[in-house]
Amino acid sequence: MSVARSIDPDQIGFDPARLARIDEHFGRYVDDGRLAGFQVLVTRRGEIAHSSTYGLRDAEAGAPVEADTLWRIYSMTKPVTSVAAMMLWEEGRFELTDEISRWLPEFADLRVYSKGTALKPYTVPAIEPIRVWHLLTHTAGLTYGFMQTSVVDGIYRAAGYDLYPPADVDLATACQAFGELPLLFQPGTAWGYSVATDVLGRLVEVVSGQSLDAFFADRIFRPLGMTDTHWWAEGDVAERLAALYAPDPRTGRALRYDQLGALAYEKPLLLSGGGGLISSAADYHRFTQMLLRGGELGGARLLGPRTVRFMTRNHLPGGQDLETLSAGGFSETTLEGIGFGLGFAVVDNPVPSRVPSSVGEYYWGGVASTAFWVDPAEEVTALFFTQLMPSSTHPIRPQLRQLVYSALVD
Repeated sequence: MSVARSIDPDQIGFDPARLARIDEHFGRYVDDGRLAGFQVLVTRRGEIAHSSTYGLRDAEAGAPVEADTLWRIYSMTKPVTSVAAMMLWEEGRFELTDEISRWLPEFADLRVYSKGTALKPYTVPAIEPIRVWHLLTHTAGLTYGFMQTSVVDGIYRAAGYDLYPPADVDLATACQAFGELPLLFQPGTAWGYSVATDVLGRLVEVVSGQSLDAFFADRIFRPLGMTDTHWWAEGDVAERLAALYAPDPRTGRALRYDQLGALAYEKPLLLSGGGGLISSAADYHRFTQMLLRGGELGGARLLGPRTVRFMTRNHLPGGQDLETLSAGGFSETTLEGIGFGLGFAVVDNPVPSRVPSSVGEYYWGGVASTAFWVDPAEEVTALFFTQLMPSSTHPIRPQLRQLVYSALVD
């Protein structure tokens, strides 16, 4: 599937001059050095209305962003893992209410942090087991060490689990460690962004009998024609991978971030369902089109349409939003009016964000400032790729919504 524009935008309700504002706006980010380069793809009703690249994928080498540039998508891996899990669910391999300790016994007899320090935590028994739906909704009580907002985050870091796991740890070993660490809260009582999707990836492995990379390749990438999605970059793939950047704290200009960027060129021991993939605009476009079409693309059906609709409803207890239920540590955008489904954030009320969107729109992004959303009401998908860490550096995501929706004029 090409990423070239496939239709005159005005035929599907977009004003071409208004769409051009996307490139003008984010071009200023590149021109003043805040970003090295970017790629944008906007579709409606399955047709590509806007596709553009600007700037450099590698500023030091002078290599431009091109249509087939590859990007570290980090947490945009999570929806892929969630789809994998729900494919197994559709086969009756588990129920969403099942305790995960049935397959991952390391998550039996869990303890929950109550008080104390990272060196001397006081914990209490979990009164509710972690269930499959807790992993999909980030309500399991797990966390991320890099959040640095709680004592439990500190316990994760002390165990070696920060933004990346220890170098000698595979997914099974990491899950053993997570099962031994205290939970941040009782399962099902709060929302906390976490390693839950990595644990979900391990569940996929155990239930399916395949490694996560093999399951993705056989059941998702090959059927969808996602030939440019990888776990690491080598050879020709490495030449197309955009460099990673971080903002200079003095000037705000994007500076090369080789410390983390170099990891993408090595075969990972831990297959991270929460953040391990590299992909292209064309490939992730295929993935989002499959979702928009109710689980099918090009004759390959991954999920039933009712499953996709079920996944993209707010599953938080009592229909609460993330602002109410969040355990803290995730303040990139407003959480008011935003629910969470089975692998995606879901818009319940667009007004509190002060940014246009549709009720029922679902989305997520990656820590290197990549982002996507799918809007079933307007039949719109939008993808944005760049490589700047962290994603909270600039308000790219709300600005992209502002620009895309103001260009929709029918």
